Amino acid sequence: MEISQRNSSESRKKNNTGLDMYIETAPNVKLYVKDYGEGKPVILIHGWPLSNEMWEYQIDTLVQNNFRVIAYDRRGFGKSSQPWDGYDYDTLADDLKAIIDQLDLKEATLVGFSMGGGEVVRYFSRHGGKGVSKAVLIASITPFQLQTDSNPNGIPQEKYDGMAAQIKEDRISFLDNFGKTFFGVSFISKPISTPLLDYYRMLCSFASPRATLECAKSFSATDFRHEMTSVNVPTLIIHGDEDKTVPIEITSEIATKLIPDNKFIIYEGAPHGLFYIEKDKLNKDLIEFLNS
Repeated sequence: MEISQRNSSESRKKNNTGLDMYIETAPNVKLYVKDYGEGKPVILIHGWPLSNEMWEYQIDTLVQNNFRVIAYDRRGFGKSSQPWDGYDYDTLADDLKAIIDQLDLKEATLVGFSMGGGEVVRYFSRHGGKGVSKAVLIASITPFQLQTDSNPNGIPQEKYDGMAAQIKEDRISFLDNFGKTFFGVSFISKPISTPLLDYYRMLCSFASPRATLECAKSFSATDFRHEMTSVNVPTLIIHGDEDKTVPIEITSEIATKLIPDNKFIIYEGAPHGLFYIEKDKLNKDLIEFLNS
């Protein structure tokens, strides 16, 4: 495994502007990684089916507040490799570990949005949280979304099957409708401009169709309930109570009861896309937690 950088490691030490690079996390799998700023590392893990660009409004604030920010594209998304397989959470957590190991990160904070929350939890249960001192779950899918006998309030499998059918039929049309729910757009509420909504749809369209479908299976069906206690560091949990994409009642409200040391913040009236819709409040809460 190797790091292929547009600037060398030595140049990063001399140049605080940071760099972008590709890190090989598995044979023939290279992930696109941005590494900006100086200070304690903060690793940003994007949601589905976006890429690291979703963190645009967080990266600058974090760097300006003296943090080193690592934001990467999950395999199958953005500028990263698009292998046919490897979209289960074990493999995704192994990709995350490879980034942490190869960048030799210590006392890092993992920040997982939506699907990315699963990588945070699996990293602790699978790799013991090596190199990580804090965690943040934003609108996370954890601990379990699917409706089962032991999780009667979850989302029925039929809904996920319908979503998969829409993706296979017309993926871009699905992304268009998905984005409106994601950001809370309705006939009476337009909290995001049409050009920006189109931009996020474009970012999602760059994802591999295979990765889009396989990751949907992973975040909908993976049961993290028995793993939540493995998150043994101070954890910030943030969720909007009007989130129609990842309902708070079956996710963060349960997660806060399972993670030993956590602070739970509810954003009243907020939809799923907190990184933009509530960017100022989110940035403030992130910085406050990171400095605590």
